[in-house]
Amino acid sequence: MYFSNQELARYSRHIILDGFGIEGQQKLKNGSILVIGAGGLGSPILQYLAAAGVGTIGIIDFDKVEESNLQRQVLYTISDLQQPKALTAKLKLLDLNPYITIQVYQEQLTSENAFSILKKYDIIVDGTDNFPTRYLVNDACVILNKPLVYGSIYKYEGQVSVFNLQNDKGQRSVNYRDLYPTPPPPDLVPNCAEGGVIGVLAGIIGSMQANEAIKILAGIGETLSGRLFIFDALDFTTRTIKIKKNKTLAPITHLIDYDEFCGLKTEKNSTSMVKEITVQQLKAMKDNGEDFQLIDVREGYEYEIVNIGGELMPLGEIMNHVEDIATDKKVVIHCRSGARSASACMALQQHFGLDNLYNLKGGVLAYATEIDPSLPKY
Repeated sequence: MYFSNQELARYSRHIILDGFGIEGQQKLKNGSILVIGAGGLGSPILQYLAAAGVGTIGIIDFDKVEESNLQRQVLYTISDLQQPKALTAKLKLLDLNPYITIQVYQEQLTSENAFSILKKYDIIVDGTDNFPTRYLVNDACVILNKPLVYGSIYKYEGQVSVFNLQNDKGQRSVNYRDLYPTPPPPDLVPNCAEGGVIGVLAGIIGSMQANEAIKILAGIGETLSGRLFIFDALDFTTRTIKIKKNKTLAPITHLIDYDEFCGLKTEKNSTSMVKEITVQQLKAMKDNGEDFQLIDVREGYEYEIVNIGGELMPLGEIMNHVEDIATDKKVVIHCRSGARSASACMALQQHFGLDNLYNLKGGVLAYATEIDPSLPKY
């Protein structure tokens, strides 16, 4: 495989680097990397991998560009709203570097398709934001003997590591399960939509992930294999901790049901017993002057962004507010999307026997979309 004069000019700053040279650039061109998720982390990962000259880049993402993405997903602009992320990313990356190949997968990664997609690539980079997919990606990489570059962000903190990397002796390093053997309870760690994230953190952590992937592919430097790098953007402190093999873990030999493993199916089954009303029904109750109580279980900062007149009782404090919850009329509980409020309804039913609770289906997002478009969506 050769370089054109245009490519030599483009990659000249790599080629003149001590220890990198034309050989390192050739390895990038010959190599392939799959990026799972084209969102906050995926945006900088993809941009820097494309700019660096990685020959084949895979993008798997089934989502569309939303306005709330633009605060941190710098690959996209206003003109891209409601466009498929994966296809939009491909066009922008080829505009950045036309000398590479990009493969798009507009689908959700599952236990059924993971092997057929991941096996085509040298390195896997995880830009996802949920635990079922993280465990799925990790297990698939272990079974397929693929190195995995991990990253995560939440609020002001980010993490980066390299898992399942083969050393000179042919041995594989620690994997994600050595760090986190089991997932947290579903409601313990909110996602970015619920807990927030400072936008620049995605760029910082995503760039670090791209750096690790480039080093692995080019065969330079020392990676974060066996170490977890933790960055706090609020006070600009860093920590690096060693990760040891967890010898109590069973070997990973097959893929499982990761929603069930992470407790999501149990949660869905339990919350399915909660009564629901739609935003149209809520509006009719308001318009008809019906006597009911509306409770908002979001956080205070969310309430400041937008509210629909509910009494603020954050989910983490709801059990302490039971005396403030009416028992002689309908009580409608809502959150941003309906998930937290369903959990609140279920907990109050189980612990206090309340049978007058109704979860608002779709939450504030549905209300802003279907009832009052003037309300901000976040």
